[in-house]
Amino acid sequence: MNFGVLVFNQVEELDFVGPWEMLTRWSKLPEGPESCLIVAQTLAPIICANGLSINPHVSFPNSPTLDYLLIPGGQGTRQEVNNPNLVAFVATQAQNCKAVLSVCTGSFLLHAAGLLSGKKATTHWGSLERLRALGDVTVVEDRYVQDGNVWTSAGVSAGIDLMLAFIASEAGEETAGKVQFGAEYYPSSTKYGGFEKQAQAPAYLQNM
Repeated sequence: MNFGVLVFNQVEELDFVGPWEMLTRWSKLPEGPESCLIVAQTLAPIICANGLSINPHVSFPNSPTLDYLLIPGGQGTRQEVNNPNLVAFVATQAQNCKAVLSVCTGSFLLHAAGLLSGKKATTHWGSLERLRALGDVTVVEDRYVQDGNVWTSAGVSAGIDLMLAFIASEAGEETAGKVQFGAEYYPSSTKYGGFEKQAQAPAYLQNM
């Protein structure tokens, strides 16, 4: 089982590092994926949105057929939606994937690849209206959304919740619990500054 995580210049770090932490912990369990790969168009170092530099494991031409593909977001998505090589890679790999997942504005790359039309989906709160404006996506203001084999999440840290829910769906709640416990991921309910009450806050946050 091959699980690929797509990266590109100006990708948001936590969009992929958070899910990667959960994913690789899962991979150490007997029921986890056999191979976890960071995939990019080339093997050149990727400079992320906040300055982190990472080295991909495989490039598009050398990538194996993936069983699962996760697409993070970040400022780089605004350029990459117009990158025919990246969009074609996502569309081609998705034909064989059991599931495709996005975090934050990675949803726009899913849409560019033809994978969100007619689907329910979400994205970062700051891009919800932009996602609605596409016209063929039912936008749900939730932490993460599953529609068939397509999973999307809200912004940045929400990718961790997405991945844990996905692991529970694929391998059961006990496995997801082992991953969660190992990562000690039990978010505090504390909210700072009252920003969850702002008009722009997504519905799920306003209702908490």
